[in-house]
Amino acid sequence: MTDAPQERLWLPGRPLDLHRTLAPLRRGPGDPACRVAGDGAFWRASRTPQGVGTLRVTARAGEVRAQAWGPGAGWLLDRLPLLLGAADDPSGLVPLPPGPVREAQRTHPGLRLCRTGLVLESLVPAILEQKVTSDEAYRAWRLLLRDFGTAAPGPAPGMRVAPSAREWALIPSWEWHRAGVDPKRSATVQRAVRLAPRLEQAAELDHAAAVARLTAVPGIGAWTAAETLQRSNGDADAVSVGDFHLPNHVGWALAGRPRSDDAQLLELLAPYAPHRHRVCRLIALSGLRPPRFGPRLAPNDHRHR
Repeated sequence: MTDAPQERLWLPGRPLDLHRTLAPLRRGPGDPACRVAGDGAFWRASRTPQGVGTLRVTARAGEVRAQAWGPGAGWLLDRLPLLLGAADDPSGLVPLPPGPVREAQRTHPGLRLCRTGLVLESLVPAILEQKVTSDEAYRAWRLLLRDFGTAAPGPAPGMRVAPSAREWALIPSWEWHRAGVDPKRSATVQRAVRLAPRLEQAAELDHAAAVARLTAVPGIGAWTAAETLQRSNGDADAVSVGDFHLPNHVGWALAGRPRSDDAQLLELLAPYAPHRHRVCRLIALSGLRPPRFGPRLAPNDHRHR
């Protein structure tokens, strides 16, 4: 029998697109830690400073209703406004050039940058996504949470909370291999989780200090730090430098250039600091896609090496 949930009603006082705001937290359609239910509710299982917890959120008619279960329920409900972008202020963004990107900004006023306040929760899957296809990374995340995670509290069968830092550190090498994670990525996770308390402090640091804190760990570079801080800190300026697709998408949207590199990416985004990541999100919503000139990146199977 499931214990009764704790509940909270929150009035954002401005437009809120619940699903687009929280979409970056979901690592593929089969993510055991995040789920969108048929009734539109967003479910999320987390390991908070107060323990594991499950959060269910709905938004209708200007009201956000949340329920939470488990030892971490209070922490999740206390931070609900931050999670849904209450501290996110897009007002300083300079005007975008006329066209689909500006139109995306106009037609999606409810897009906010979420802020979980949990670094390791976003850092580990970001490491798993280094230099591989999304499908490979999502599969590894599913398998590792299934085998080493914790059953999520509350009425959400099949949902799992990611392992604790200690539990990540105890996963043997052959289990990483079985999940399709190569030794370089698994070693980076192992280094990161051994520094978990110090890395979690990055959730309260400014952009430069947080990036420096994360990239001090060997194997964590600019891309991984940005992908983490976009979620844990709601960092509007964290650009995923080193991404396989992002330079081409930004180059096409802002300059009509079908192919761009990281230097050109940063040059095009420079006028929009400190909202460069926000502009990347708007470009993704605009529907603009550069022409394709080659086949898709093929998955690597590290299990047979």
